[in-house]
Amino acid sequence: MKYYLIAGETSGDLHGANLIKALKTEDPQAEFRIIGGDQMEAATSQKALIHTADMAFMGFVEVVKNLRTISKNLKKAKEDLFRYQPDTVILIDFPGFNLKIASFAKKNNIKVCYYISPKIWAWNQGRVHKIKKIVDHMFCILPFEVDFYKRFDMDVDYVGNPLLDAIDAYTFNPNFLAANNLENNPIIALLPGSRKMEIEKILPDMIEMYYAFPKHQLVIAGAPNFDEAYYRQFTGDLDIAVVFDQTYDLLHHAEAAVVTSGTATLETAILKVPQVVVYKANALTIQIARKLIKVKFISLVNLINGYLSVIELIQKDCNPEAIRDELDRLINDPEHRASVLENYTILAEKLGSPGASAKTAKLILNYLAPKN
Repeated sequence: MKYYLIAGETSGDLHGANLIKALKTEDPQAEFRIIGGDQMEAATSQKALIHTADMAFMGFVEVVKNLRTISKNLKKAKEDLFRYQPDTVILIDFPGFNLKIASFAKKNNIKVCYYISPKIWAWNQGRVHKIKKIVDHMFCILPFEVDFYKRFDMDVDYVGNPLLDAIDAYTFNPNFLAANNLENNPIIALLPGSRKMEIEKILPDMIEMYYAFPKHQLVIAGAPNFDEAYYRQFTGDLDIAVVFDQTYDLLHHAEAAVVTSGTATLETAILKVPQVVVYKANALTIQIARKLIKVKFISLVNLINGYLSVIELIQKDCNPEAIRDELDRLINDPEHRASVLENYTILAEKLGSPGASAKTAKLILNYLAPKN
């Protein structure tokens, strides 16, 4: 069968790549067309029509500033999708873009599978009515999403969380510390995100930890769409390492982490690293979000557990002093550290076992199979 997959950001690219591998296992004759990043390109041995580096705009103000680019990307994607005429289009999160593609596909009789539900439970819940009309099959990765959709009489499939697949399949490098000259001091991992806007607002505060924890070494997890020179404009001459494509190895060796809100907070929790979650954005974006968003927390760890499991520092609360204070507790307060790790154990029980990619691939094939 022919599959058209669309991911618009780094985390979606990871999950898209793993789903492609699972689809190849279930359907050896599978053909693919992709909009995604490096990992989806590697999984299909083809160049993406549009790369995630040219798509990932986060926040209300940032989206408005880039409306022309977004419009061009949508036009290009729709034209290519129509030409390709796949058996299904598989949309991965990224709702601002992908829901428009879903609507277009539905009008043109292309089956729509949505992998990783838009976070409509967080804001603008009325969008569920549109989703019911334009999405043929929804595959959810967060346990509470099933009950959310049931409230609107929509049946969805809960497939588990694909991050468990990615971490389970990862081969840790036993020489990571030596290969990156990180053998001397305990590590504090800095995960500033993959979007330029996030990095530029949050990384300077993270770097201040260099002065607060002189007995530790800070290590930045670099995003694949940037190079080391980009990060050096923030670190200057400070002895702060940057590693690329080694985030899981970095977390595996870290004593604690400062993590920008997003998928990385869940990865950090699965790998059992005590963390403080941080987030900053354009002031107007945050003001609008606070009026619209209907959930108590921003990190996936807290959302899934349903209570404050890791500290979140947002906007004005995200400052060097507050980050330092929470990091100090995570590193030096045994009771607090143990509490966070216990919260991770509860999280692991809720997430279940690996297998999301394989389960989703099987379900897609089943839904597409001709019915007698």
